Amino acid sequence: MSMLILGLVIFLGVHSVRIVAEGWRAQMIGRLGERAWKGIYSLLSIAGFVLLVWGYGLARQQPVVLWTPPAAMRHVAALLMLVSFVLLAATYVPRNAIKAGLHHPMVLSVKVWAFAHLLSNGNLAHVVLFGAFLVWAVLSFRAARGRDRAARAVYPAGTVAWTAITAAVGIAAWALFAFWAHALLIGARPLGM
Repeated sequence: MSMLILGLVIFLGVHSVRIVAEGWRAQMIGRLGERAWKGIYSLLSIAGFVLLVWGYGLARQQPVVLWTPPAAMRHVAALLMLVSFVLLAATYVPRNAIKAGLHHPMVLSVKVWAFAHLLSNGNLAHVVLFGAFLVWAVLSFRAARGRDRAARAVYPAGTVAWTAITAAVGIAAWALFAFWAHALLIGARPLGM
């Protein structure tokens, strides 16, 4: 469990700089340069991610069961994950109404992903991993919206066509992951098939 926690501290810590130290971040970018900052940020992110994946794998070998979620929670989680994948697609597909309205769909995607997994998993490692990401996503979204208000950010309006493409990409990615990639990468079949 300590490796998982260390990975989370590094990974989420790096991704929390804009939440807790926006001024320091700007000073460091000014001193180091944007490329050097991004390089350090990327290296620390990768190191944290590797540690949290490794730690999560180790923790899953000796699960500490806190509760057993009802079977129906798997279906609720699957539906929430569909929403999460559409939000994730909205991050990258241009001119969609989802991003125009929500402004930060990636962070909202992480929020929904973490919540869905907390509903459907009752082991300590799951609670630590998904709980940490949920708390981070809540704080990150709040900070991002605050920066938007301070900058008076305006997001381009979405079109029906690009919003439909966003939904289609999100649904396709969800289906690919739910029916194939989750079992391959994580070793669990979320829909029990």
